[in-house]
Amino acid sequence: MATTPQPATTLTFVGIGAIGLPMAAQLVAAGHRVTGVDPFPAAHERAATVGVPAVSSLAEAPRADIVIVMVATPDQLAALVDHALDATDVAGQTWVVMSTVGPASVAEQGARLSAAGAAVVDAPVTGGVARARTGELTLFVSGPSTATATVSGVLGALGTVRIVGDEVGEGQGIKVVNQHLCAVHIVAAAEALALAEALGLDPATVLPLVESGAAASWMLSDRGPRMLEGTDVEVSSQINIFVKDAGLVADAASAAGASTPVLDAARERYLAAAEAGLGTRDDSRVIETYRPSV
Repeated sequence: MATTPQPATTLTFVGIGAIGLPMAAQLVAAGHRVTGVDPFPAAHERAATVGVPAVSSLAEAPRADIVIVMVATPDQLAALVDHALDATDVAGQTWVVMSTVGPASVAEQGARLSAAGAAVVDAPVTGGVARARTGELTLFVSGPSTATATVSGVLGALGTVRIVGDEVGEGQGIKVVNQHLCAVHIVAAAEALALAEALGLDPATVLPLVESGAAASWMLSDRGPRMLEGTDVEVSSQINIFVKDAGLVADAASAAGASTPVLDAARERYLAAAEAGLGTRDDSRVIETYRPSV
């Protein structure tokens, strides 16, 4: 989180969903002028409660110095850039792509924006909704030094800025590695707690014991308690997000000629959960794929 006040900047924040809205709220709290963009009226209502005015499309938002993008998929990023180039003037703006869309997508769309006169920063985040709410995300930031310098003060309100390279796409590369581990660790936690059940143990007793020792992981401690709850547990990150992210990891690995058998096995669990109708449920519900009914 930023430790000193930053000069107010006019920002457009595209994608004020589960993680985007608390990020936008942190920017408002830091003194910036933020307009949210989201096609869903319900998102506008939620945004209003935290002081973020919202509109339905980028063309409706006041012109901003910086456009922050937190859409969900590469296709959504491509559609947003199509709209921006058709309906707005991006010249002179700095676009910060914080979505997890993979190196190829951010490089392709970044090139289109750059050709139209925008500066582009690749800045995917990790830490989830919990750390978005407290301004303690980690940001993997890459791009030309002039562009990253322009946005570093603003991004500091969201968490710890880690400059990882000077090429758009390098941040996404780090995030691919990060999501490999996240995807595997969530499934590993689910499998271990399901194993505890199969052994006749109480998972609620097992969890605090194993998370205090060498088997500990952040995902075990964060997702484990939700795995012990029911299907309707509050959604912090959907199964569908990891269907998408595990696919991005697999695609990037394939393009690089890298072998990822552990990731591939974890990915099958997310796909099975989605096929069982759990796609919009919390990703902790991947544990249900270890039960006979799924």
